[in-house]
Amino acid sequence: MPRVKTGTIRRRRHKKVLKRAKGFWGSRSKQYKMAFQTLLNAATYEYRDRRNKKRDYRRLWIQRINAGARLHGMNYSTFIAGLKAADINLNRKVLADIAAREPEAFKSLVDAAKTAHSNKKAA
Repeated sequence: MPRVKTGTIRRRRHKKVLKRAKGFWGSRSKQYKMAFQTLLNAATYEYRDRRNKKRDYRRLWIQRINAGARLHGMNYSTFIAGLKAADINLNRKVLADIAAREPEAFKSLVDAAKTAHSNKKAA
């Protein structure tokens, strides 16, 4: 049986790894072994940060809602409690977008939350 060399297969595999490692610093993008090790580490960061991105966006939305609510004399927690009492079911992403782009619509939401929250307290 003839000897089989892994020339084309190895080259194809190395090219695939080096293509993914484009933009890495120094030999991490040039040498196969360094690039492969760096990609293994990068994969763990990718996996972790796909989950962290969700946390980060939620924190950003909450900050935007809080800022919008405070402009109208209400803090975030009472605003959310008021919305729940008023039975207004909007998620934080939409609320943050309304707070940033449509302040007058957000003011009407704050007013509805205020009245519902005060009625809930009185009862």
